[in-house]
Formats: sequence, C-alpha cells, structure tokens
Amino acid sequence: MKRAKRIFTQDERDLVFTLWKQGTGFSDIGRVLDAAPGTVFTALRESGGIKPKPRIRNKQHLTLAEREEIRVALSAKMSLREIAVMLKRSPSTISREVSRNRGRRYYKAVDADNRAKRMAKRPKLGQLEINKVLRKLVMSKLELKWSPEQIAGWLRVEYPCTPFMHVSYETIYKSIYVRSKAVIHFSFAQHLRRSHPMRHSRYHRRSGDRTFTTIVNGLSIRERDEDIENRASLGHWEGDLVSGSKNTHIATLVDRKARFTILLKLAGKDAESVYRALLKIFKQMPAEYRKSLTWDRGMELAKHADLTKEIGIPVYFCDPQSPWQRGTNENTNSLVRQYFPRKTDLS
Repeated sequence: MKRAKRIFTQDERDLVFTLWKQGTGFSDIGRVLDAAPGTVFTALRESGGIKPKPRIRNKQHLTLAEREEIRVALSAKMSLREIAVMLKRSPSTISREVSRNRGRRYYKAVDADNRAKRMAKRPKLGQLEINKVLRKLVMSKLELKWSPEQIAGWLRVEYPCTPFMHVSYETIYKSIYVRSKAVIHFSFAQHLRRSHPMRHSRYHRRSGDRTFTTIVNGLSIRERDEDIENRASLGHWEGDLVSGSKNTHIATLVDRKARFTILLKLAGKDAESVYRALLKIFKQMPAEYRKSLTWDRGMELAKHADLTKEIGIPVYFCDPQSPWQRGTNENTNSLVRQYFPRKTDLS
C-alpha cells in the first residue's frame, strides 16, 4: 500500500528548522515528528536548509476582526462613512476594501481577509534576479571554483563605482540553496568548497564521526585574550592537518588577522613529526609574529607543552566537536582541498 504523503503543519515546520539548526540529522528529526527522513529532507530542501522569515502583517492593514465589523455594519445598512468613523479608519480605506471584495451585497470578511493575504505575497526581487549580467558573471566565477566570498570581494574591486554590479556573498549562497526561487540552479552547489546540497548548521555532525580525544593540560579556547578574539594584531595562528593518500599529510597555519597561510610538509601525523615541523617554522619567525596557536583536539599536537616550553607560544584547543571555533583555518583548508583533492598524494 502506498504511503500517504506527510504534510507538516507550520508548527512542525518550525520545529524541523529549529532542530536542523541545532545540528540534528534527518533521521533524528524524523523520529521526533514520526516522519520519514526523506520527508524531512524534502521540507528542508526547498529553502536550502534556511528557515524562511515568518510573514508579519502590517499593523496599518485591516484585521479579520475589523472586516467582521464591516460585514455586520453593511448588513445593518450603515454608510461607508459611518463604518469608517466606527473603526477610526479613512472612508477611502473602507470604500476600497468593499469594492475590491464583491461590493456591499456580497462582501464576506473571511474571503476578504484571505484575499488580502494572497495579494500581500509580493516578494522583492533580489539583485541576481534583476541583473542578468551580474548573475551570468557570478555563475561563471562559481564554475571556476571561486567561493561566494571571493566573488563578492572581487566585484567590489572590479566595479568600485558601479553599485548595481555588487552583491553580498550571502545572497549568492541563498540563490544556490533556495530551490523555490530558482535564481541559480542548485547543481552549482557542487562548485562550492564543501559541496553541500543545502546549508548545514555549524553543529551538524554525521553519525560515525570519530569521537574526540583528550588533550592533557591543554588551554581551552575560551581562555584566549580579547586581543586574539578581535583579530587586533598579527601573530595569532590557527592550525590543522590535511591528509592525502598513502599516509601523506601537510599542516596548515593561518594568521587570524592577515589570513597569511603556511603549508608545512610533514614526515607523518604523529605528535613528534608535527611538533618538529611547527617548532622549525616558528623559530624562523620574529617573536612578535608567533604570539599564539589554536588547534583542534587531535592527538597530533599532544606535545603542545613542549612547543610552549621551547618558544613560549601558548597553544589553545577548541571545544570537542566544534571546528567552527577555528573558522579561519577551516575555510582555508577548504581552499587547500580545491587544489589538493582527497586521495591526492601529498608527498
């Protein structure tokens, strides 16, 4: 027997997006709502995993209660001016309301209110919908594997005095992810760094991912100075490993302020190899350019205390399962992956 299509209520849809934003997967959301994972995926897909903004009626518009008052007053043979005085509205407002909803004789409050809701659906067209030249230019850059951030920045440099050729990177992301608008075909998501078919929460975690390991005597990222958090000065680095085929690895270091990036070839991903590579590169830097290092909780940096003792650089570690806390390095690694895809021999 064919299973009936599940249609979510507005409250259920709100719950779907809330759970998705918290990092809950399709299957877990489906268990909460007693729905198939595919149904949850479909509900999220149309808006690209981005929760639509709730519609809010303008306070100046007639309410359903006022329309009921109009209906009752019309039945009582009251004039339009008398109705306007009673509701403290302009006579022209009442006149237009009655005339556009089948006149005095056939006016119905519920039908008039539903019609007003339908007519209010006039979404403002986005920059990429209006400007075809800009849309084609953005699409061509996406095909070249440019990120939306790179495209938005390049447009402002290339067309400094032409505002209609500017677009924010968030608009580009939404144009790809939100399928219902069909501004840029969703297949262009494959050109993005992470190739996600929809927007994922920063807390999103696939089942089967490895659990975190314990770093002994590590400084928490929450102990970082405000100067580091605000990117006020140079010398604060974020780092991670990028792995390739045949057990080959490189380490990436990114300065939080300048975004200057260093790639280090590693003999292996063991703690000793990573320690020696980091020690060598940091010793080549002036002391003012090696103020701190932030890493994930990988055991490759188990010798962080030795690094601190040798050159005096404090090493901070992210919270478990929180790679977004090193967002600069994560984005850089995605860029590195563009040139060194998975299964590339990094030797």
